[in-house]
Amino acid sequence: MPFPVIPGGPKGREGDPGAGASTRTGRVPFPPLRGAGDDTTGTAMPSDLILVGVFGAPHGVRGELRLKSYTSDPMAIAGYAPLTDAAGKRRFVIEAARPVKDDMLVVRVAGIADRDAAAALTNQRLHVPRAVLPPSEEEDEFYHADLVGLRVETAGGTPLGTVAAVLDYGAGDILEVKPPGGGTAFLLPFTKAAVPVVDIAGGRLVAEPPAETEAREETGGP
Repeated sequence: MPFPVIPGGPKGREGDPGAGASTRTGRVPFPPLRGAGDDTTGTAMPSDLILVGVFGAPHGVRGELRLKSYTSDPMAIAGYAPLTDAAGKRRFVIEAARPVKDDMLVVRVAGIADRDAAAALTNQRLHVPRAVLPPSEEEDEFYHADLVGLRVETAGGTPLGTVAAVLDYGAGDILEVKPPGGGTAFLLPFTKAAVPVVDIAGGRLVAEPPAETEAREETGGP
């Protein structure tokens, strides 16, 4: 909530490759903000903040710096406001931005006028309030932040745990699930086969235990 996010709009779960289903991606990028207004993966963020980018190294000596954008349109991050730190206390205003390559930009930030000031922002993560983001336009697309904290249960209602984080190791999203009452967390592929129901409004996922999902995929069963 792939934001991620992200990683188009936010992307959803991968379909069953063997069945040729429509894809639900791994990484969940974020959609561009409608109307500019006033190793990111695996981190559980507060539900009211969404990670949309991170500052990189200084660029030149006049205070510009690189910015890695997690928005689906990398330049769209310049239209988000407010951009804040993880606590929501420090704010950053992007005064100008230009693309460098792929999701990397060079930006000028209000109040940052020299290389030393820019260097102090290196690795600073940038967030926006969840409320300023538009809803997904696709039924099967989700923000990472909307998945973290959901209850995970079987189709029969047996509790399996709670989504603690959304991980992405390059081959698709994986949900880290903490069992009820503690214990060792387990990983659940965020695919239609493993997670047939995503009920954001109800605060839950309906999932099949990993062992059952693997057995089904190996046998080709329904």
